[in-house]
Amino acid sequence: MSKRGDTIRSLVLKQAKRARDVFINSYGLRPDDYNPAKRLKVDVKMAAEYGVSKEGEEPQPLLAKKGTGATKLITGFETTLALPAPSAGPGTLVAGPQKPSKLPESTSNLQVLPVPTSVLATQSKGRHREAQWHPQWKIMKVLTGHVGWVRTIAIDWTNEWFVSAGDDRVIKVWDLASGHLKLTLTGHVGCVKGLAISKRSPYLFSVGEDKMVKCWDLETNKVIRHYHGHLSGAYCCALHPSLDLLATGGRDATVRIWDIRTKNEVHTLMGHNHTVHSVASQDANPQIISGSQDNTIRLWDLVKGASYKTLTNHKKGIRALLVHPTEYTFASGGADNIKKWKCPEGEFMTNFRGHESIIHSLAINHDNVLVSGGDNGTIKLWDWSTAVNFQTIDTVAQPGSLESESAVFAAEFDHSGTRLLTAEADKTIKIWREDPNSTPETHPVKRADGSIKRF
Repeated sequence: MSKRGDTIRSLVLKQAKRARDVFINSYGLRPDDYNPAKRLKVDVKMAAEYGVSKEGEEPQPLLAKKGTGATKLITGFETTLALPAPSAGPGTLVAGPQKPSKLPESTSNLQVLPVPTSVLATQSKGRHREAQWHPQWKIMKVLTGHVGWVRTIAIDWTNEWFVSAGDDRVIKVWDLASGHLKLTLTGHVGCVKGLAISKRSPYLFSVGEDKMVKCWDLETNKVIRHYHGHLSGAYCCALHPSLDLLATGGRDATVRIWDIRTKNEVHTLMGHNHTVHSVASQDANPQIISGSQDNTIRLWDLVKGASYKTLTNHKKGIRALLVHPTEYTFASGGADNIKKWKCPEGEFMTNFRGHESIIHSLAINHDNVLVSGGDNGTIKLWDWSTAVNFQTIDTVAQPGSLESESAVFAAEFDHSGTRLLTAEADKTIKIWREDPNSTPETHPVKRADGSIKRF
């Protein structure tokens, strides 16, 4: 056996020496380019940029034909502009990316005109949108009263009061103008994770880690309905804007749709394989959007009761979802970044980069100010259109709290968009407003590349 092993070893060494002798002169040299592949790469780029598809076909310059009729765009690069010749009368410029199949036979009356530099600068500026200036925000008021982490906030549609809840298992009703505590509702036996106020009826809905989904009558301040079905804690809830439907999600990895009048479960939306942390609803498709700890976002068909699209761009769990109030878009937040999507198919639009933390909350107002709250106590304000971060706020934990108790678990704008409410781990609710002393001169706009535009 040993003799056979020595024989195999000698054969391997012999073959290795032979291979070394063959390739020793080419060692360290770069292999020659494969010309067919290189040519194919150039052709693909030219077709994408200039619409040139035939092999060896060179793009022609734009030609403006003289005459009394319309100015005709013949062909060419985007960096050349067809303008009327000096002798041409008033006409219409016909522009388009397509290349004509045949050029005029006689080119004696054709004129090549380059694009002015000012036009190119205007086109370049149009491709890079400038961030809109927004005033800075500052703290206005701090409300205390909870004895546990404040997990969720909901603002009444009359804009007169709001509710908050958290780890202390109670729901508190506050006056929005004065910040005074008006009422405390008890009934949950576990942490309250989500709140929703109905616009169509005087009802308040709450979900918690005790698996309970409760409906409160705000005229009697009592629980009038329980919705049973979740097999584990319920973490989020959202009301349909125009239908009497409530969507809830939780640790059982399902989104459940309830008829709020009959307490019946309309759908059990299954597909996620981890905790559903956030759910959102809107009138148009997708009427239900859910984000889960399994790093996916699902868009649901409410009629079929099934998911028709799964978005897998996130690399971390999704803890916050936001539907834009006027655009047909939505946003999602996780530990990796914030992403903006286009409805109804969930086409990815852009990233909001820079919030290096787990994103617990998202909020937006009608001025296109997006707010994100992180696990490390940072609040970032963004311009929705350009994804530019124009302000970063580090919250300060109230005296008596641990330094690490600074997470921002929820954020909501009031319905006027002038006040921002945040629910935090230091057991407080903070109210923010725009700084009246903020001007474009004192706080210039940051560009997308990080440079500053001064007015």
